[in-house]
Order: sequence, then C-alpha cells, then structure tokens
Amino acid sequence: MTESGPSKDWEDVRAYTLDEDAEGELLRRQTECTFIWSGKEGHPMGVIVNFIFRDGRFWLTASDQRPRIASLRRDPRVSIAVTSKGSGIPVSRSLTYKGTCLLHDDRETLDWFVPDFSRAMRPDDPVKAAAFAAHLDSPGRLVLEVVPQTRIGYDSAKMWKAAPGAAPVGPGAG
Repeated sequence: MTESGPSKDWEDVRAYTLDEDAEGELLRRQTECTFIWSGKEGHPMGVIVNFIFRDGRFWLTASDQRPRIASLRRDPRVSIAVTSKGSGIPVSRSLTYKGTCLLHDDRETLDWFVPDFSRAMRPDDPVKAAAFAAHLDSPGRLVLEVVPQTRIGYDSAKMWKAAPGAAPVGPGAG
C-alpha cells in the first residue's frame, strides 16, 4: 500500500512535470546537456556538451570536423536531455526535448553566439570569457541551433510532496 492508498500508481509520473517557471529556471541556470543524434547506421549517439538557451532554442557549438556534423547533415533530428545536477537547484529536475538541428557557419551568427556562449561558460571572469571566445572563433566552427518540438519534463519536488515518506534527505537530495 502506498501513502495515497492502494490505487496510487507511482510509475505514472505525468503529474510531476515541470511548470513553466521551473523549466525557465533550469534553462537559465544549467549550461550542460546530453546532445543525441542518429549515427550513419541509425543508432543513437550522444555526448555531454555545453549549451545556452536563447529565444526558445538551444544553441551549441562544434567543429565541422566532428563526425556528428556529417550525421546531422544526413538527419537533423536530435534530442537534448538536461538535468539540474550541478546547477545549484536543490531538487532533481529534468527536461528532454525532441527537435531539429540547424547548422550555422555564417559570421553574423558566430558574432553574437561566440561572446554570449563564452560569457555563459565563464560567468565570473571576463578575462577568461574573452580568452574562451578567442579559442572558439576558429576556422570550421559551427553553431548548432536546436529547435525544440516535443518536451518531457520532470520535477522531483512534486513527487516527494505527494510521497513525503519516500523523499530523499540531505544536501542535493533529488
């Protein structure tokens, strides 16, 4: 028997989705995600990379020499998974998005993206941010724009409110 009675289904977590404010906080505070695409054999591949979220889209970067770029040119369908781990948010939150990846190599996009991205990755040190920007502004640099289409969100605080006896305790409890 669960805390809410024998009919409570704790496997169905749809009620514990992130609300708009919590989603916004996660996307403002987190700079790391898992970026997932399909390899040439169709098998999913993923890497952990940094991102910024601007104007409802995810923005990442990679060299045009990365194997994932050839895969993205063949099939731009991607997923992004974001968690609250390391963001300073005290409860476990996660988001997964399905979307389409657009590749940019134009100067106009690089000119706004590189400094913005560098400041987000080195927020407390303008000198390091400028050095990182100089490092990123290299030949073959691409900006990846992920246009989200479908979203799955999870907020553990909602689940633990519904099941306080099962809630974790201590710092970083999710």
